[in-house]
Amino acid sequence: MRKNVFPARQNCRLLAGLSAWIKTFLLVAVSIAATRSQVIANPYLAKAGERSTNIRIATCAVSGGFAHLYTALENHLFNKYGFRMEHVFIRGSGPSVAALMADEIQFLYCAADATIPSLAAGVDVKLVAAPLIKLPYVLVTRKEIHRLEDLKGKSLGVARAGDLSDRLSRLLVKKFNIPDVTMRPIGGSQSERYQAMAANVVQGIVITPPLDVRAKNDGYNITYRLIDLDIPFIYSSLHASSRAIRERPEMVQRMVAAFAEAINFTDRNPAKAKAAIAKIMRVKDEEALTVSYNVYTKDIVDRHMIVPGAVVAESVEIQRSLGTPIKRRAEDLYDNSFVHNLEKSGFMKELWGK
Repeated sequence: MRKNVFPARQNCRLLAGLSAWIKTFLLVAVSIAATRSQVIANPYLAKAGERSTNIRIATCAVSGGFAHLYTALENHLFNKYGFRMEHVFIRGSGPSVAALMADEIQFLYCAADATIPSLAAGVDVKLVAAPLIKLPYVLVTRKEIHRLEDLKGKSLGVARAGDLSDRLSRLLVKKFNIPDVTMRPIGGSQSERYQAMAANVVQGIVITPPLDVRAKNDGYNITYRLIDLDIPFIYSSLHASSRAIRERPEMVQRMVAAFAEAINFTDRNPAKAKAAIAKIMRVKDEEALTVSYNVYTKDIVDRHMIVPGAVVAESVEIQRSLGTPIKRRAEDLYDNSFVHNLEKSGFMKELWGK
């Protein structure tokens, strides 16, 4: 009896048709994926063959609060954005913003609460990104001082009258109504003020991690963490001159994008971040590095980097109440258009996902 071969032939034709359909589907899927990749690819990277731009960026202190910048520099993240970076240290916010105005540096990374008095008084510089927006400071005191009340009749060491350390120390004293506390200008860095406390020249100082870990290990008391005050504060922020924003907006935009990636990279690479902090700050203690990493890259970080306008306005009013001559409106001290562009372009979603 002759066998019917037509079903087999039909199956072959079906398989061939199915195979062709799968190939077409895969080609379409690849095409869609490629198109999507082109749409959401990083639009801020340097173009092929583009000459690198020499950029000097300054920090106004040596602090774990600049962990994202340190990590980006150590891992050459700025290179692909077309920047050849040079990091310089300029002590103090005043000289730093002056250097920015003179174009001796192109960007400044410094605590905004320290620079806002100069900006409000007329220095034509703006905040363009604010990665850290809470108070990381802690009050450490000598061994015999266990509570805030024990500071009555004692001295707190500050850098100089009116600076950030002075204002934070006065805020604490006023908040908790501690009488007869003297603010003693010591000058210098946090480490130098720490030595003054160790020598009993002053009985307490306001510092940032990781120096608080050293204080604890030396037997001093961590008496109060200022993050618990829950007051408006803008810490490490990226500054650019208004002239640069007008005349070189692409440069500013790329730098803001690079900082966004630095936050992401630091979040995903704790070991590399801690190595960068250790190198710049010359810290080897693992606990100190871990505390710094957790505080600056987890506790007080804002991935969106938006400068909170309400906080800027409140800071300006605080300066007005202190007698600072106010010549610029609060809304003229910052420009959030660059961070908003990161959201609109899909860049932030690409970095962080949903």
